[in-house]
Amino acid sequence: MMSFIISFLSGFALSASLIVAIGAQNLFVLRQGLKKEHVGPVVLFCGFSDAVLIIAGVSGMGALLGTFPQVAKGFTLAGAAFLFWYGVRALRQAMRAESMTVAHGASVSLPKALASVAAFTWLNPHVYLDTVLLMGTASTAQPIPLRPFFAVGAASASFLWFGALGYGARLLQPLFATPKSWKILDIVIGCVMLFLATLLLRQVR
Repeated sequence: MMSFIISFLSGFALSASLIVAIGAQNLFVLRQGLKKEHVGPVVLFCGFSDAVLIIAGVSGMGALLGTFPQVAKGFTLAGAAFLFWYGVRALRQAMRAESMTVAHGASVSLPKALASVAAFTWLNPHVYLDTVLLMGTASTAQPIPLRPFFAVGAASASFLWFGALGYGARLLQPLFATPKSWKILDIVIGCVMLFLATLLLRQVR
């Protein structure tokens, strides 16, 4: 019984250490949480996506992806293009005179929200590095019968983090009660997205 718990906690700790870093996906979930818009579906999508990728890595998909570097290059280029587009979009939104507030924000439909979070998730090459390759490699240190517990622990950390980020964002709403606060947030998001896009393009060289 203790070995099951140790494997679970090992997966949980590793996943938590990787996922907490500020990135495009986390910023999008935070923004949706501040707007109280489609938080549940977005959080569940992120959690299930990570779970699928973690299971793939633990099942040995990481070794397979490592033999096809062109696939990773394709994801990198696509991800850079999307991040650049979203970054420019966020900066343009920040420059508008009618910048949003929490109460009167520009709504986005559920399909559009899910399409955006899907792009942030599946077009980010680092998600494959973290969940498929790294988690898959780390799981090999576990005995084969214990690897499912390692995967469950890692996936649990992902669901917990995105849930806390999405639903905990409302605690920050008093800070975003004015248009100026949303302008600052959009500028930060835009700059981060453009920075991440630049890093991805540098990796392709």
